[in-house]
Amino acid sequence: MAKSKFERTKPHVNVGTIGHVDHGKTTLTAAITTVLSKKFGGEAKAYDQIDAAPEEKARGITINTAHVEYETATRHYAHVDCPGHADYVKNMITGAAQMDGAILVVSAADGPMPQTREHILLARQVGVPYIIVFLNKCDMVDDAELLELVEMEVRELLSKYDFPGDDTPIIHGSAKLAVEGDQSELGEPSIFRLAEALDTYIPTPERAIDGAFIMPVEDVFSISGRGTVVTGRIERGVVKVGEELEIVGIKPTLKTTCTGVEMFRKLLDQGQAGDNVGVLLRGTKREEVERGQVLCKPGSIKPHTKFTADRDGHAWRQRQHHREPDQPDRDGRRPALRDPRRRSYRRRRCGCEDHRVRLQCAPSRGCGHAFSFFKPAAMPRRCKRRICKVKKFAFA
Repeated sequence: MAKSKFERTKPHVNVGTIGHVDHGKTTLTAAITTVLSKKFGGEAKAYDQIDAAPEEKARGITINTAHVEYETATRHYAHVDCPGHADYVKNMITGAAQMDGAILVVSAADGPMPQTREHILLARQVGVPYIIVFLNKCDMVDDAELLELVEMEVRELLSKYDFPGDDTPIIHGSAKLAVEGDQSELGEPSIFRLAEALDTYIPTPERAIDGAFIMPVEDVFSISGRGTVVTGRIERGVVKVGEELEIVGIKPTLKTTCTGVEMFRKLLDQGQAGDNVGVLLRGTKREEVERGQVLCKPGSIKPHTKFTADRDGHAWRQRQHHREPDQPDRDGRRPALRDPRRRSYRRRRCGCEDHRVRLQCAPSRGCGHAFSFFKPAAMPRRCKRRICKVKKFAFA
């Protein structure tokens, strides 16, 4: 069966559901697609179509991120349903990093729970700019004061992590009632209120279409008879069928060619910044690509495995990297490794004024460090200068 072509008639926005396990994220995702498809068209997705893996069905929880699409009157949305279980927080981070805004699902019966707090923190750290709250399972709570108390607690939690808690839209509803077609205030009308909040509270993002193409790889799989497909959100630029590309990072740089671009099983003439796409690659084996690599325009990104940092009179904190100072430490001794396999130092080291430090990435990691200043609680003895601490970052 031939695939249909994706038509760009509305602005495209990436959103997703985050929150504690069993608070109803996947049920809400199913409710949104079901309710909005009746009014604006599109495909309704049932719960078992979203959590389709056998392991997810057996355990009754989301493990991998799932992608669905739906439309409102003014926008087209790509929606990422993130796992809430603490064991799969890495998958949640992968999904949250693609969002222009998030829907925080909180059970009205339970209130904020550990993963609620963790997901808000992670959303802040990966740069999710806007959060809308859906207070789910309100049909299970009869006390209006309890709902008000939970709402107040959620707002305080958002404010704690630098989100505008007082101004954040909070929608009361029940995803289960909405899926079942209930017309009460907590059923389908709550989904339409949520859709309206998405349209009004999250601004249409500006996309960097003019830059060189770059797309972090989220997942890789093979299609029998066609080749290898890499998926992810395009961060910058445009990719077209027939263009030559490079796969950069972690492994040696690999050249390949784009032979197809799809979004939600629909063909695209080109993928552009902000799109969640699958890119079909010619002549590339499944084992040659992995999550964390970057698909980009040839020559636009130079991968690095080491660099030289000059920090006169400052100290550094070292994590997961091997350090080889050109000169010994101030006391004349070279630092000892706590665990050679982890390449991690036991404590902070202080450098002399004219020290030069070479930081080298661990062989299996494609990351480095950046320096930022902080005022320590106590200055190291014989050192009158400020300390600088190290934060991890990925080389681009």
